[in-house]
Amino acid sequence: MSEIVKGFRKIVYLTFPPEESGRPVVSNLAKLYDLSFNILKADISPRQEGTMTLEITGLEEDFHKGIAYLKETGIRITPVAHKIFRDEDSCVHCGMCTAICPTKALVINKADRTVEFDVEKCSACGMCTRVCPVKAMSLDPEDTAR
Repeated sequence: MSEIVKGFRKIVYLTFPPEESGRPVVSNLAKLYDLSFNILKADISPRQEGTMTLEITGLEEDFHKGIAYLKETGIRITPVAHKIFRDEDSCVHCGMCTAICPTKALVINKADRTVEFDVEKCSACGMCTRVCPVKAMSLDPEDTAR
C-alpha cells in the first residue's frame, strides 16, 4: 500500500453467493485496488452462502472501483445504514447502548444528555439491539441489497 493518507472510510454489508464464498475476492480489494479492509463480522451458512460486514478504507476513487469489482463477481453490497435503525420516538436516551457500542457510533451528547447515532461509524453488529430496554434499536435481518 502506498503511504498516502487514506481518508475515505465506509462500512458495507456483503452477501456472497455459494460460488463466490470460497474465492479471495475481499483480499483482492487490497491487492488490486490499494484498499485496506477490516472484517467486522463474517458468517458462512451450511449452504456456503456468506455474509460479511466490512470496513473499507482508501482513496474514494479506489473504493468505487473496488465496489464495482465486487458487484461484477456477483457479491451484493448493502450500506450498513440500510441494516440498522433507531426509532427516535422510542429512544429514552438512557445510554445503555453507548457502553457496548464497539465503534462509538452511539455516544452521549454531554451538552443535552441525548444519545447520538452516527450510522457512518456503525458496523451493524447488533449489540445495541440486545441491551436497549425499549427496543429502540433494530437490525434488519433480511438482506435488502441494492
